Amino acid sequence: MRKTDRMKKTIMKSPRKFALLSLVIFAFLAVFLAALIYTHSWHGYSGKKEKVIIGTPLLESSALIYVADRQGFFPGQRLNVQIKDYDTGASSLKGLLQGEVDIATPAEYALVGRAFQKEKICALASIDKVQYFFLIARKDRGIEKIDDLKGKRIGVVTKTTAEFYLGRFLELHRLKTNQVRLVNIDISQSADAIMKGDLDAIVSRPPYVIAIKERLGAKALTWPVQSSQALYAVMIGRDKWLKEHAESVKRLLAALSQAEEYIVHHPAEAKDIVQKRLNVDAAYLETVWSQNQFSLSLDQSLILAMEDEARWMIRNNLIKERKVPNFLDYISEEGLKAVKPGAVNIIR
Repeated sequence: MRKTDRMKKTIMKSPRKFALLSLVIFAFLAVFLAALIYTHSWHGYSGKKEKVIIGTPLLESSALIYVADRQGFFPGQRLNVQIKDYDTGASSLKGLLQGEVDIATPAEYALVGRAFQKEKICALASIDKVQYFFLIARKDRGIEKIDDLKGKRIGVVTKTTAEFYLGRFLELHRLKTNQVRLVNIDISQSADAIMKGDLDAIVSRPPYVIAIKERLGAKALTWPVQSSQALYAVMIGRDKWLKEHAESVKRLLAALSQAEEYIVHHPAEAKDIVQKRLNVDAAYLETVWSQNQFSLSLDQSLILAMEDEARWMIRNNLIKERKVPNFLDYISEEGLKAVKPGAVNIIR
């Protein structure tokens, strides 16, 4: 019997196997075609190069932006991206509302405050989740445990996420904010502020935390003040601009998705890019790198975090409103769904 006849006979005897093989081949072809369409849509865009100005703080939380810029992923998506540096994320959001930039990258806490003011803005994606705020106390001021903070002067940048983390940290340890003395500080001056002796403790973040601990030495007592709740660095745009530049938003997110993959597969090179952009030493960046999750996402946990922060603002009379905003109204999912659908996990 010829070989071809034997094959036909085998196929006829095994119709289920043949059908299964056909389904596998069909599924493979479907995935291949989808990938081909995706590549053509995002990586083969040949339209007009559009200008986008991104305002972002000089922090490692902006790593996706820095890597996309340095590796040419933005031009590859036919985007002329300009990066405007700000001292804080909240300042970048203020710049957005004043028309200085098209996209801002503050922490989600800043978005909560603006939602209470009913600003017409939306978050496109989170670009980083980070745990990096710490409460540093001076042992030489009689502080050996958290309860010893009663009556002490604690430096913090008020009306920011740092104050929220401190307030909730105290609550979780059965202390009230009015049982301590809050002192508003400039985050860039936090090391000098506590070394002067005017403060007994301080809430700060890298790179200032490292300098504070080094200067205080054995007198420093440190607690992670975020209580395991991540800070989200979110990309925010004005509603009108986002609608008018929907395709540019998708290409922007596609470039950042490429940066995310680059960081995963080339961590050493990515660290070098961020180190040079921030002008910090390699040892510092190595210390803080693992505190960050550099990835594009829109998680339900982001909504829950903002609701928690909103309730805290209301409870502490930081705003006049008494009702928590519907934060679903401040999330724009379309761009990220088009580029990285598995990264969107918002419940509506």
